[in-house]
Amino acid sequence: MITLHHLRIGRSIFTVWLLEELGVDYELKVYHRNPETMRAPDDLKQVHPLGKSPVIDDDGLIVSETGAITSYLLEKFDQDHKFSPPRSDLEQWATFTRWLHYPEGSVFTPLLMRMLLLRSGQPHEFLQGFSDKEIALHMNHIAEQLAGNEFILGDSFSAADIGISYMISMAKRLGVSADYPTLEAYLARNQSRPAWISAIERAVE
Repeated sequence: MITLHHLRIGRSIFTVWLLEELGVDYELKVYHRNPETMRAPDDLKQVHPLGKSPVIDDDGLIVSETGAITSYLLEKFDQDHKFSPPRSDLEQWATFTRWLHYPEGSVFTPLLMRMLLLRSGQPHEFLQGFSDKEIALHMNHIAEQLAGNEFILGDSFSAADIGISYMISMAKRLGVSADYPTLEAYLARNQSRPAWISAIERAVE
């Protein structure tokens, strides 16, 4: 059975969401952040030396990093290619893979910078200016991709929408999504899915 090591208030909720979409039986081991430092507890390092989440344990096989976990779960459980295209269609697979890794590869860093700046309460003109421009660049890029599309790759939901939704939800919490109604409507669509609601009920409530 899959065991997901889930850190509350973090991106591993989106691995829970994928597992719910796939209909996979899994066990959830929940960890809580230190309320003062917002860091993960030390016992996560017993699972993986970095002490980060998400991490899955599939009968002794440890997989870390959200993108790698997503690829592993799709390879093992998405045999009907409901949430990802087959590798035999190289063009579609390459497009899917690009959008799958884009959120954490490019979008997350400027959002993280903005979050840390807000938490610090200290002004930093250069970092603020850099993160603002990068966030706008990425929000516009995603909005352009969604123009006329219900989901990031067209009319069908895919695993790539999970990572994109994570970034939009983070942008919303940081107060930078209000200028992008296309993105807020997209997020609302995805968060109305039964699998997302089940993930929240299981991992957050």
